[in-house]
Amino acid sequence: MTYNTSCGYVLLDITLQGIFWFSVHVIRGPCVGVNPRLTHSTSFGDSLIEALKAISVSTEVIEEELKPHLDTVLAALLEKKKDAAVEIARSGILPTLAQALRSKSPLSCQVALVVAEMAREAAVREPCIEAGLVKVLVPHLNSNNQEMLLNTGRAIGRICFDNSFQQDQLVQSGVIPRLVAIIREYPENDPLVNVCLLALCNLADMDSAREALAELDVAGVLTFQLKRATDAERRHVILEILGSLGESDTLKLQFAESGVPEALSEMIRALQGGSDPHDLCSIKIASNLIVSLLLGDESMQKCFGEGSGVVYQDVLSWLQSSNTQLQLSGALAVANFARNDSNCVKMLDLGVVPHILTLLEQHVEEGDVSVQHAGLSALRNLAIPGTNKVQMLEDGVTERIKTLLRSDMPPVQFKLLGTLRMMVDGQEEAALVLGRDAVLLARIMEWCEAKDHAGVRGEASRLLAALIRHSRSPEVVHAVAKADGIRHLVSMATSEHVIMQNEALVALAIASAIDIESMKDPFGDAELLPMLKKMLEDPAGAVEVKFSALGLICSLANSSVMKVELNSVNMKESLSKLTDHSSSKLASQASSILATLGDTS
Repeated sequence: MTYNTSCGYVLLDITLQGIFWFSVHVIRGPCVGVNPRLTHSTSFGDSLIEALKAISVSTEVIEEELKPHLDTVLAALLEKKKDAAVEIARSGILPTLAQALRSKSPLSCQVALVVAEMAREAAVREPCIEAGLVKVLVPHLNSNNQEMLLNTGRAIGRICFDNSFQQDQLVQSGVIPRLVAIIREYPENDPLVNVCLLALCNLADMDSAREALAELDVAGVLTFQLKRATDAERRHVILEILGSLGESDTLKLQFAESGVPEALSEMIRALQGGSDPHDLCSIKIASNLIVSLLLGDESMQKCFGEGSGVVYQDVLSWLQSSNTQLQLSGALAVANFARNDSNCVKMLDLGVVPHILTLLEQHVEEGDVSVQHAGLSALRNLAIPGTNKVQMLEDGVTERIKTLLRSDMPPVQFKLLGTLRMMVDGQEEAALVLGRDAVLLARIMEWCEAKDHAGVRGEASRLLAALIRHSRSPEVVHAVAKADGIRHLVSMATSEHVIMQNEALVALAIASAIDIESMKDPFGDAELLPMLKKMLEDPAGAVEVKFSALGLICSLANSSVMKVELNSVNMKESLSKLTDHSSSKLASQASSILATLGDTS
């Protein structure tokens, strides 16, 4: 059986997985029969047949008598003859092997090796469990004999491979601390360390195993082994363990405090520049793992180190790397670091934005979609603080990222729209500049009709509303109306999302207050008034949405032409129903509009 890493690197899985609490009683006394399989002609040599007979009928574990026979059985197993392991297991020797292990005889080490070689065959594993071999093997993990530990680990791992029940029982039996202790006690014994690492790798996905490992200094043990790992196989096993354990928030912080991210960065630095596929795979796993560890707030802050942390500095270098995987991880890491205003301001001061913009520009023409998406995510997060928006606008960020408007990839379109929306939030000048950009508006109109991509459609409409809300400019209103954008805002007002409804209604109210003459026809074509009436009368409608709708109606009521239109759909009736609403603010606004509609002067 093999273990596949995310890069396809194949590892032999000889993982310890469990313990089957099954008691087998070895019957002592006279032999009542010989296994009939051994009396027929087989492909085995006579010496092996005789050895199996002798072991299977043995009533005492006597080293001088059994050792030569075990040597013969082991030799046959090592020759890897077809079906040899299955025939040996069926010969009746398993109870004797269990007895030898239980009594901790001098033969235990050799017996464990025989069991390990037999258990390479899947068909042998269940008979081994039924014979109680796992139960009698587990105590030998406390041996101070390194060869015994190696043989025991391999035997248990192979017997219990791919057995979730045995796996759980193994963790419950307390094997996790012992595995870590063995690695710590014999850090230079590579075969033994490999067995224990593979065991931890297979067990690390279990919550109970993570809980057990959280109580141990497993991070220190793993980083030590990572630093001394000279082959990709060892690196990948350790990285897989770290990845599984890193899903726990508790262990994320423990890893950060134990220097795991720094060790991963150091490993990446050492492997950069090469072309070996195994090294490139290690870089991919390690950089992804660092990004994952940054998802924890405390671990992220520790790695940031006020902008001077080793990991943060390395991340900046990834943005300038020729390795696309490192570029992607670098952009994702920056986005994760930019999760609070303090970090965002510091990162802008330290000059991260030009690196991201240069990276995005490298991927404009047939570039990597994931890198574009991640880079825009980083810019969007960095643009959240108001002070950063001003600086980023002065640095020409919006102009440079507009080159991505040509992208046909929905993920990039979605993130670009969101980034532009964040850039104009509260920035009148930016909203005015973008709102007058005919090329941008034409592209937004296309994306407002992206029927197969609701996210892109929603973000396009939100950007359109934001341009009007934050510019409050007649030029922008005219430009949007000319681009046929009003109907998209009316459609947005019927969204299932309250925030989108409010943004659309506010934008429409501003547009109608600025230039009602330009709005009359688009409003009529989009059947705005029947929609507003339905919105007011919806018993399940949110109060804030109704209030925003009233704001738009109030704006319309100030126009003599629109006042007639409002009366023609009997809007007064809908407003009257709101005058006794439980929300006094809503009721008051409805009454005020009723008075305006009733005024014929």
